Amino acid sequence: MTTSTRTKTKGYLALATGKVFSGYLFGADPATSKKRGGEVVFNTSLSGYQEILTDPSYEGQMVAMTASHIGNYGVNRQDVESKKIFLSGFIVQEESALYSNWRADMSLHEYLLEAGVPGLTGIDTRALTRFLRTQGAVNGVISADGRDMDALVKQAKAVPSLEGRDLASVVTEGKEYHWTEGSIQLPTEVKKDIAPAKGAGAKPTKKFKVVVLDFGTKQNILRCLVDRGCDVWVVPASATTEQIMKHKPDGVMLSNGPGDPAAVTSGINAVKGIIAKGIEEQKAGRKALPTFGICLGHQILGLALGGTTYKLKFGHHGANHPIKDLEHGNVDITTQNHGFAVEGEKTASGEYIVKGNKDAIITHINLNDQSIAGLRHKTLPLFSVQYHPEASSGPHDAQHLFDRFIRLMEKNK
Repeated sequence: MTTSTRTKTKGYLALATGKVFSGYLFGADPATSKKRGGEVVFNTSLSGYQEILTDPSYEGQMVAMTASHIGNYGVNRQDVESKKIFLSGFIVQEESALYSNWRADMSLHEYLLEAGVPGLTGIDTRALTRFLRTQGAVNGVISADGRDMDALVKQAKAVPSLEGRDLASVVTEGKEYHWTEGSIQLPTEVKKDIAPAKGAGAKPTKKFKVVVLDFGTKQNILRCLVDRGCDVWVVPASATTEQIMKHKPDGVMLSNGPGDPAAVTSGINAVKGIIAKGIEEQKAGRKALPTFGICLGHQILGLALGGTTYKLKFGHHGANHPIKDLEHGNVDITTQNHGFAVEGEKTASGEYIVKGNKDAIITHINLNDQSIAGLRHKTLPLFSVQYHPEASSGPHDAQHLFDRFIRLMEKNK
């Protein structure tokens, strides 16, 4: 068990609407941090805060956790989803001064401090969440200076909107690389003399080459592919269809990522190229390339198929969202993190399709608000979901979608 004693410093969350919440600062000093403003959203997960912090999909946002007690199991160097923290601020009701876990390396405060990201604790996160549900996601800033609230609100109003911003180009690795790590294997029995697990688990024989278009990919997507015998190559968000195809892949993965999907024109054009090549292959009597999109990748696939997207009122962020499979009737509890959605429409015959493309069938819906959560093409081996089947840290209900992707590649062999 580790405790930390710090002097309490007043802090403030000012929203662009004029509303201000007060609490206490932790993590980095907002006055010296490069990140102190963003769109404020709430996340309903009870745990997994480290995975949330390092999810590139949160670029340009500040996250308020609805769970009341955050930080009690500390932070370790392995359970990360990317190379760094991408969000602009972290807001909790109670940041734990005591953490205890056999794998922990540091406290949540130390982790944010090291990353230069400000945190705010001691505020009424229930009131904040209720406000965001009513008002919708709004921009805000975290500050230690409470002398001029009007000036803070003015700063919040100056934070740029997520709409129209290509943030995938900000978070993408920017270069091609080869990923080889599978899921980390922990001991089945924890003993005092067992060191924290390091490295990756056993790697199965590589059967398929998969190219991942990196719009801000979570590392657990890559691990799930390696676990299933995939030779994984990651290319940047700017990659063209030709750059993807030069690898001669057995399948393409369109990753998650932040911001407005309609602004990611390079990704949309690359996927349009994949679709066009797939149609050509089918006309020639050959098989098209299997493609699987997750979250932003789902939205980009929808746009490449001629559809449209729109901004949700307060987005979907959490690990407890129920998704119904319209084709099979089952319901999965899923992890989600997105602020935009694909538009759908009903045809005269009653089919539920991506708006503008009768060949793109809606396969899944979010049971909370009926928004579109999955699609597939009628003839091409293309499918996508709005949620996270890799779900680190959980739940794991939807991991069968990776197996579906594998089966599509097996049929092409």
